[in-house]
Amino acid sequence: MVSGPPGLSRRPRPRRIIAVGGGKGGIGKSMVSANLGVALAQSGANVLLVDVDLGGANLHTCLGVGQPNATLSDFLRRNKAQLEEVIVPTGVPRLSLIAGAQDALDAANLKYAQKQKLLRTLMGTSADYLILDLGAGTSFNTIDFFILADHGVLVMLPEPTSVENAYRFAKAAFFRKLQQVESQYGIEDLVDDALTTREGALRTLHDVLAQARRKDPAIADRLERELSAFRIRLIVNQARTDADLSVGTSVAAAWKKFFGIEMDVLGAIRYDDEAWRAVRKRKPVLIERPDSAAATAILGIATRILTLDGSPQRSTP
Repeated sequence: MVSGPPGLSRRPRPRRIIAVGGGKGGIGKSMVSANLGVALAQSGANVLLVDVDLGGANLHTCLGVGQPNATLSDFLRRNKAQLEEVIVPTGVPRLSLIAGAQDALDAANLKYAQKQKLLRTLMGTSADYLILDLGAGTSFNTIDFFILADHGVLVMLPEPTSVENAYRFAKAAFFRKLQQVESQYGIEDLVDDALTTREGALRTLHDVLAQARRKDPAIADRLERELSAFRIRLIVNQARTDADLSVGTSVAAAWKKFFGIEMDVLGAIRYDDEAWRAVRKRKPVLIERPDSAAATAILGIATRILTLDGSPQRSTP
C-alpha cells in the first residue's frame, strides 16, 4: 500500500466531480489531473480518472498505463454495455482509469445522445472523486462536462496568451450555464442578446441581472443567487518567478471586477525539472519524486479541495 502524504485526510467522504479544463493545449491539464488523482487516492479516497479529451487522449500515458484494450469509445459505441467494463487499474491503490478514445476521427464530436448517456452514467459512479480530464478549448461538449462538476478547475500558464484563453474559457462556461437555466427564469431574450456580437449587447453578470431586474426583481434575485454559486477554481501551472505565483490572484480579481463573479485560486505549481522528467518516464511526479516542488504544490491543491469539501485534515508532523 502507498502511504498517504502528510496533510491529507484519510476519512471517506461523499462523491465529488472535478473537471480539469483549459483554454488551450499544452498547459499541463493531464499532468494536473493524473497527479491530483494520485494525491486524492493517497488521502484514502476512491478515485476514478476519466479521459474525456476525446480528440487527443493521453491520460493513460501520464500514469504509465499501457494502451487499454477497451476505452471510452467502446462504451459510447455500445461495444461495452457497462462503464465498469472499460475501467482499468493504474497501479496506484484506490485509483482507477477510463482511457479516452483512440484513433477515431469522429471521437471528439459526440452526438447529443452519446453525451447524455455518458453524463448520466458518470453521475451514477460510486467513486469518492470522479476526475474528468477535458479536451482543450470551448466546444459545447467540453464546457458541458466542465459545468457539470462540483469543482470546475481551470488550468493556465502565467503567459499573456494563456491568460486570455483562460478568460475566454471562463466566459464561455458562464454563458453556457446561463443557457441551461434561461427557460427556468424566463430570460431567453436576455441570453440571446448576451450571445450576440453587436455593440451594446449584454456582456457581464451585472448586465444580465440589471435587465432581469427590470422584468421581475424576485426572479432576478433567484437568478443572482444561482449564478453567484458558479465558482471556477484556478490553477497556475509552470510558474517560474515569484511574480508568476501571483498571476492567479490577479486573474481572479479581474474576473470579479469586470464580470461580477468570484473565482477561487487553488494554487500555483512552480516550473520543476523533476515534473518533466517524470512525464518523460510516464510516471506521475507524486510517485516518481514526491519530495519535489511540483509534487508539494499539487499536494497543497489536493488539500485545498478537501478543505472546500469539508473534509478535516490531519495535522502535518
